[in-house]
Formats: sequence, C-alpha cells, structure tokens
Amino acid sequence: MSNIGMIIEERSRDIGDFLVGRLIPFRKKRMIGPFIFIDHMGPTTLGPTKYMDVDQHPHIGLSTLTYLFEGEVMHRDSLGTEQLIKPGSVNWMTAGSGVSHTERTPDSLRNGKMFRAQGYQIWVALPKNLEEMDPSFHHTPAEELPRWVENGAQFTLVAGEGYGKKSPVPTYSPLFMVEIISEEEFQLEVNGKLKGEIGICIDKGSIEACGEHVEKGNIVVSKVEDTCNIQVNAGSHLLLFGGEPFPEDRHIYWNFVSSKKEKIEKAKTKWADKTFPMMENDNTYVPLPPQRF
Repeated sequence: MSNIGMIIEERSRDIGDFLVGRLIPFRKKRMIGPFIFIDHMGPTTLGPTKYMDVDQHPHIGLSTLTYLFEGEVMHRDSLGTEQLIKPGSVNWMTAGSGVSHTERTPDSLRNGKMFRAQGYQIWVALPKNLEEMDPSFHHTPAEELPRWVENGAQFTLVAGEGYGKKSPVPTYSPLFMVEIISEEEFQLEVNGKLKGEIGICIDKGSIEACGEHVEKGNIVVSKVEDTCNIQVNAGSHLLLFGGEPFPEDRHIYWNFVSSKKEKIEKAKTKWADKTFPMMENDNTYVPLPPQRF
C-alpha cells in the first residue's frame, strides 16, 4: 500500500515575461508544514529585450524565501534593503505586519546578452502569535549554508533544521528546506532526519517511492514518519520542504496570508488606499487582483 499522501504536478503560468510553475497552494493541499506557496521560476532564457521585472507589491503574515539556481535578481523593499540575489544564496524577507518589495533583473545583466534564469520563490506562513511582527530582511551567502555528502549525494540545508544540522537563516517555526544533488542512484532517508510533513520536489531526474515512478515537475507529499523507502535515480536534483503544520488554518488572498480574514481585509484596504508601507524612490504599483488565486 502506498504511503504517498499526494503527488502534485507543477502547473505553468506566466507572470509578465517570466514563466513559473506553481506547486502549492493546490486545491487539495493548501500547505506543507508552514510552507504555503512554492513557485518554480523558469528555467528560461532572458535578455536582450525580456527581463524579470516584478513591480512593487505587498505582503503580510509570511516570510519569503528566494533561492536561485541560475541568473541573478535585485531585491529592493520598503525597509530600504537593496540586495543582489545570486545562485545558492538565500534571501529571507519577513513581512509580518507589512512590507512592499520589487524583484528585477539587475542592471549588470541588462547588457544585450542572453542568460539563463531559474529558481524558487517560496512563502512560509508565520505562527499566529508572530503574524504582525515587525518586518525584517536577512541575506545568507551560499558559503554560510551547511553542506555535506551522504550516500554519495550532495546535501545543502537551505533553511531550518534537519539531519542534525541547523541553517543560519532566521526561521520562526519548526521547518526544513534541503537541496539534494546526486549523479548516482541512492536511497534517501528522511525518517529520523526530518520532522513533520514533507514535500519532495523533483526539479531534475526522478525518484521511485512506494511503487510509484515520479518524474521532474512533481512534488510528492507525505508525513516524514509515514514516508516509505525512496530511491533517488541518477542525475537527480531534489528540494525537500516541510515541517510541523500549524494548528490553525491559513487564509490566503493574493500576497496576503493570515489566520484571520479580517487582517487580510485590512491589508487589502491599506494597499488600495496606498497607506500600506511603501518603497522610497519607486512609484511602481501592482493593483489588487479582482479575485483570489
């Protein structure tokens, strides 16, 4: 009998000139641990006339995690942050009570040449008692993340705790995000290594789990203690997401996440009235969408 709770297929959509594949939220699975939103950006080729330009938009009640494999993104926000995101580094922005930001291809890559871009844009919901905490920003260079080799595969602990290690990224609830790259076939062990719910995102290659062959572009969802033996096939690239789920549900509208609908309505009004925390020296503005995604 399969212990896989669900296999979610990546659904593609366009955001401007950038193609993304949404993994969660999914109609039958809104969250994996505290992770409430996972978008796969690319892979795509940008330049010389097509770039990533996400105008000023708001967030509440969550932390954003940006993790790139290829390309670069310039992050600016209403806290005054200006940070270039490079492959392997982690941008962790905690919105809390409210923050606005933009994400753009940096000027250094707008040079008439073409380049590859790929990565993940992730939202982690905040615990109920911290949903209205002060916003903050934290950047962790790639070389500061824990890295090790296990069963011949290369592991990186991007955020949270797992495999007896802890990432320096400042998370606010028990969670994990682990990147795994393997050129050879190996058996992946998660029981006793991680805790809570788990999503195994297959960015490249494939796995065999509970009698199922699962290819890239899918995410396998389970509970860590219920997960069966997992064979990772040669030439695979995985991301493991998850952690302890919250006791309460989360509501989501556009870029707003909260345990209470009233907080989302308040944020919507502030954004529509432009009384939300806004960036200096950036007059761009993404209006509220007409309906929920």
